[in-house]
Amino acid sequence: MLGVDRGHYSPALPYQDSPQLIGFSATISAPHMHAAAAESLLPFLYPGAKVLDIGSGSGYLTHVLSKLVCVEGEGSVIGIDHIQNLVDLAKNNLRKSEDGKEMLSNGKVKIVKGDGRKGWAEGGPYDAIHVGAAAAEAHPPLLDQLKSPGR
Repeated sequence: MLGVDRGHYSPALPYQDSPQLIGFSATISAPHMHAAAAESLLPFLYPGAKVLDIGSGSGYLTHVLSKLVCVEGEGSVIGIDHIQNLVDLAKNNLRKSEDGKEMLSNGKVKIVKGDGRKGWAEGGPYDAIHVGAAAAEAHPPLLDQLKSPGR
């Protein structure tokens, strides 16, 4: 997380440990929540892994996850959000840093618009899928897109 400037992803109080508004009726999660998410996935976030970040919002966690898996030309992270304005925001935010810009241009990181409940089959199967929104159930398409073992 230290390798990604949260100031590029949160328009106000980026370093405060609380959710912050990012526009479009959405928030960026508190840093401790991003840390907990990354830590819970850590055994599956090895160099070369494939990760799907559902509800990618401003793109911060997508970028953090890419720092763990996009190493030596391998690995990929796809951020998916259902709000086009957030997809555009995440891409613009990633372009604020040289490594974010490079990962977007070489396709190691993609930000796409879609229904996260359906996942993004084109990029799978995934070693890890992070769901950044409340879900009442585990959606079968996500389980189908997850490697075994995967998380």
